[in-house]
Amino acid sequence: MRIVNLKGGMPLVHQALIQMERELAVARAKGNGLVKLIHGYGSTGTGGEIRIAVQKRLIEMRDQGQIRGYIFGENWAKSDEQTWKILGSHPELKQDHDLGRGNRGITVVVL
Repeated sequence: MRIVNLKGGMPLVHQALIQMERELAVARAKGNGLVKLIHGYGSTGTGGEIRIAVQKRLIEMRDQGQIRGYIFGENWAKSDEQTWKILGSHPELKQDHDLGRGNRGITVVVL
């Protein structure tokens, strides 16, 4: 799984979205089927503009057929049906540090 840090350098929201789309295109070109986006959840822990914008854009991308899906960090757990399917085809991800932690600062994208 390719890991992309969207919050490094504290970018503006539109910069983070541009980076996300660029990194997803690179991952697709390299044959990566999964990308973990690290977007944070806000310095106060109550939201985060980048997180909200990334999630909104990923929903649009899924609806337009540009990506197959996503799993928000709070759902990245063995108890989640979509996560369990991914773990079945990528068992090495059972060792992922964020699995089962309810980390709202990440999103896993299925290309």
